[in-house]
Amino acid sequence: MSLLVTGSIGIDTVKTPHGASERCLGGSSVYFTMGASFFAPVRFVGAMGDDCPFDLAQVFQGRDVDLRGLEIRRGSKTLAWHGTYHENMNDRTTDHIELGVAQEAPPKVPEVFRDSRYVFLANTMPALQIELLDQVAKPAFVAADTMNLYINGYLDDLRKLLTRIDCLIVNDEEARLLAGHSNLIRDAEVILAMGPRIVIIKKGESGSLMCSADGDKFVLPAYPATEVCDPTGAGDSFAGGFMGHLAQTGRTDFKTLKTAVAYGTVVASFTIADFSLAGLTAIARKDIDKRLQTLREFTCF
Repeated sequence: MSLLVTGSIGIDTVKTPHGASERCLGGSSVYFTMGASFFAPVRFVGAMGDDCPFDLAQVFQGRDVDLRGLEIRRGSKTLAWHGTYHENMNDRTTDHIELGVAQEAPPKVPEVFRDSRYVFLANTMPALQIELLDQVAKPAFVAADTMNLYINGYLDDLRKLLTRIDCLIVNDEEARLLAGHSNLIRDAEVILAMGPRIVIIKKGESGSLMCSADGDKFVLPAYPATEVCDPTGAGDSFAGGFMGHLAQTGRTDFKTLKTAVAYGTVVASFTIADFSLAGLTAIARKDIDKRLQTLREFTCF
């Protein structure tokens, strides 16, 4: 079924204990789309400046990605982010950020995209996420991401968004900040009471926790990856694998959601193996399915 993503396109400069990558392609919608495209067609909505050196049509060549929602704005700057990951690869420092088009009006959802059934609202201001969601007619399942900045500074808007979506995907630090507890199960329950029927809390190398408003819970460890080069985009590609599987199956029952979390986990494990999109462009769907089977074997007892 139709899967729409809205989010950022970025030019990243990343330093990790394993090396560095200068002015590489990044952005939430880019990582999401690359991950989701292994499973289902993706409708891409995003904006970048005319300074961007990357041709997204070429980047996604051979994949079922509809770029009619891409806006290239004359005279505008593309979002640029410089970051450094520390020794444990979980903590990072933002060295420099130039918001560029991220400070401008959000891109419009093309009329031909407005019947999308599955929607992912990647990380941006909650009011903009609501504005973009308003342009989609009757989605069957909407998931969103957020971050500390918006929890701290735009909580009223975020609370309004939570009443409009089916699933919130956050990391453990964000969940604690939003819900106010140190226990992630209690955090999930508080967030569920705010509106969404599903909450997924990512715990980095410790895996993820999914809880539903019906009381269902699912815990999955991270894939035991031996190569961790660059964690940038891992969360967005996780969301891509998760939403891609849902769109491919056309179902959102809890059993399907569990498999979707597993697919997201596996896709993210390929992302972290290299800088930028290299870990994802080097694989095929069969590699994802093979690693999923390995993850099943690792977690079966």
